[in-house]
Parts: sequence; C-alpha cells; structure tokens
Amino acid sequence: MVDEILLDSEDRMEKTISALQNDLKPIRTGRASPALVEHIPIEYYGMPTAMNQLATISVPEPRLITIKPFSASDIGDISKAIMKSDLGITPTNDGKIIRLVIPPLTEERRRLLVKQVHGRVEEARVSARNIRRDANELLKDAEKDKVISEDDMYAAREDVQKLLDATIKQIDAIGAAKEVEIMEI
Repeated sequence: MVDEILLDSEDRMEKTISALQNDLKPIRTGRASPALVEHIPIEYYGMPTAMNQLATISVPEPRLITIKPFSASDIGDISKAIMKSDLGITPTNDGKIIRLVIPPLTEERRRLLVKQVHGRVEEARVSARNIRRDANELLKDAEKDKVISEDDMYAAREDVQKLLDATIKQIDAIGAAKEVEIMEI
C-alpha cells in the first residue's frame, strides 16, 4: 500500500517536471529555436494542427528560423497563425519558405519573460505540494483504516517529503537555467 502511494506520487511529480519543461520551451529567448513555433496551431482542413506536422522547421542561423511547408498552398495559413500567436514576430515569405528573424530582446522584455518563468515555476511547485498533500491524505486514511501502522505512516510521510524536496530542487534548477538563457545577451 505504502509503496503504491510513493510510486504514484513519484510518477506524478515527474510528470509535473516534464510539464514545466514543456511549458518553458516556447518562451522566447534571444536565440532562435524550433520550439518557439513548432506547436503553434494552424487551421488545416478545419482542424487545429501543430506546425511541425505541416512543415519542416530549421534554424540555419542563431537569429533565424525557416519554415518550409510540405505543401506550398499552406504558406498563407502558416503565416497567419504566426501573426496571431503571441510571438511578436512578423514572418516574411518568398512563396516557398517562411523566414522569422528573431530580434534581440530588450532589457524590459527580458525581465517580463523572467517574471513569466517565475510564475510557471511557482505553479509547478504548487502542483508538487498538492501531490504531497494527496499522498499524505492517502497515508492518513490507510492508517485510520488500520491498513498500515502509525510508524509506517510517519516513515512514508518522510519519504514523500524527501521526494517533494528533490522535485522542488529540480524545478528550481530548470527555472534558473531558463532565466539564465533569457538574460543571456
């Protein structure tokens, strides 16, 4: 019983870390990255489709992203989707390839992005703490139902706390790395 609760908590905390990493990928830094645009939804035959399913995305230079649609007829839809996104970059196209020139970030914009990162890191911390709370409640209920002893419950709660501490340390490290990436000129 205790092992199941600990394994479930560990799995959920790993998913929290993974979700944070995916959440931080599209945040723009001073460098071009395919992650900035690959998940922008594009209306494709009435269905929202990720850009990476409709085009080849590459980064030939540190401040340039090129998008080559598999079908030339999709170039207009892709351009419109980029304009609608919150990237703040105007695409240019020559009828075959869309080019996105990534302008250098201003100091003010960098600080705003760092605030976004801090917000998302805090959301991940809260999520991890909620997982701890859920696990502790399950352990308390198991002890109340006499499935586990009181000593086992307290030992398991310590294990859950250690797991939380390790997860928060990872979350903070991911956030700090993204902050350094954003502030880098």
